Amino acid sequence: MQERARYLLVDGHSIIFAWPELRKLHARRSALARDALIKQLRNYQDWTGVRVVVVFDGKGTKIETTSDPGEVQIFYSRSGQSADAIIERLASKYAQCFELTVATGDSMEAETVQACGAERISPEALRELLASARRA
Repeated sequence: MQERARYLLVDGHSIIFAWPELRKLHARRSALARDALIKQLRNYQDWTGVRVVVVFDGKGTKIETTSDPGEVQIFYSRSGQSADAIIERLASKYAQCFELTVATGDSMEAETVQACGAERISPEALRELLASARRA
């Protein structure tokens, strides 16, 4: 049996507000916290080969996505739509095709993605996952 591709789907703001050092950066400027999180996720992706997708709440009129080939894929929800909705939609669409792990502190979202067949990890477990990849 062929091994399924592995993806880590991250609820960006959920992680930012759960990690004190990122919450502090966010209080100064939200872009600083986003950039610091994305940098750690990019390192994790480079070290492990696990594809990383991070979703943030946005404010535009449409869903925006930014990524260069080989980079962490970043989504911003449109205004009136939460990042949770995008994460849940991605989980329902891809959990059966890929080995999908969702990092979030939102318990309702966690239940939904687990019902779709994805694994859920907490913000603290994500921190440990990133740290263990650095040590490997």
